[in-house]
Amino acid sequence: MENETQNYNVYGAYFAPLRSSDGVKMLVDGLDSTDLAVVPEHWLSYPAPPASAHTALALLYCFFTAAALIGNGLVIFVFATTKSLRTSSNLLILNLAIFDFIMMAKAPFFIYNSAMRGFATGALGCQIFAVMGSYSGIGASMTNACIAYDRHSTITRPLDGRLSRGKALLMIACVWIYATPWSLMPLFNVWGRFVPEGYLTSCTFDYLTNTFDTKLFVGCIFTCSYLFPMGFIIYFYSGIVKQVFAHEAALREQAKKMNVESLRSNQNASAESAEIRIAKAALTVCFLFVASWTPYGVMSLIGAFGDQQLLTPGVTMIPAVACKTVACIDPWVYAISHPKYRQELQRRMPWLQIREPDDNASTGTNNTTNSTAPAATA
Repeated sequence: MENETQNYNVYGAYFAPLRSSDGVKMLVDGLDSTDLAVVPEHWLSYPAPPASAHTALALLYCFFTAAALIGNGLVIFVFATTKSLRTSSNLLILNLAIFDFIMMAKAPFFIYNSAMRGFATGALGCQIFAVMGSYSGIGASMTNACIAYDRHSTITRPLDGRLSRGKALLMIACVWIYATPWSLMPLFNVWGRFVPEGYLTSCTFDYLTNTFDTKLFVGCIFTCSYLFPMGFIIYFYSGIVKQVFAHEAALREQAKKMNVESLRSNQNASAESAEIRIAKAALTVCFLFVASWTPYGVMSLIGAFGDQQLLTPGVTMIPAVACKTVACIDPWVYAISHPKYRQELQRRMPWLQIREPDDNASTGTNNTTNSTAPAATA
């Protein structure tokens, strides 16, 4: 009887029926009324996950955090301190690295919650975690779109398509401004709100409350932070690939007219053409964006407009992990493969054994590097 009285005091008349009669520990066990107020009703009826699930996620996030902070930290440090790398195009790469850095800088909140097996950082920690995730997620997606525009302009209009420094800074400012309302409106409950999700160890915008206001917010943020950048990325990179195939076809046609096997016969046979490397980089960028953010977008649509019973605590943690994975991979795709960046790392940290050929080693190497730089920074 005393135990039942304590449960009633913790959960109140509304939450008490959600307690399992057979003693199964529930997901919201131990939360006070303040914390319960920010938890969507959808999560109240689920049992707590096993301790091993929290431990596994904490270890995974420790790895992601180390990989992302070191990788993006190196990108930020090297690009910011090397004058030759501070080009207009690389400013966008630097901005992307900053957003990826922010995305994983909030991971300690998640790791602590997982170690404590619940909503340990409370409502304040939830809000900080979510606003950092909103800025970094929306900012990274729009920066990817800006990078796609820059690569498209540079490759399709090589004479007059290069990005000026002023234009690059303006695009970066617009990205931050664009991400601000979507991050601050839920924070101050102007439109939407930030709530715990899954195991209550991470937080995001509310996509589960069954109201028209929530559905409208989810539809708008899905369109503005996913469909718009996705459309831009696909359009610009498809233009790049189309240009690559047109150029390769023109070379083959010219070689046929000259009765030679290939116009590239004087190049190293083992070296890929710059155009092919550009195409591969473009496809990699598209794949990363789709693989990392599509699960989250689909999950939010299911929560707002579909069958919410599909969204169990464990299922909703999968898209969250996918989003963090891309923050670890971005430094490799966007910067680590950049020849000049690799040369700078080789100069500063010879123990890494990078062995990037010098630009001036030969004319052929120099031409290949200059042609490939746009692809590597894409």
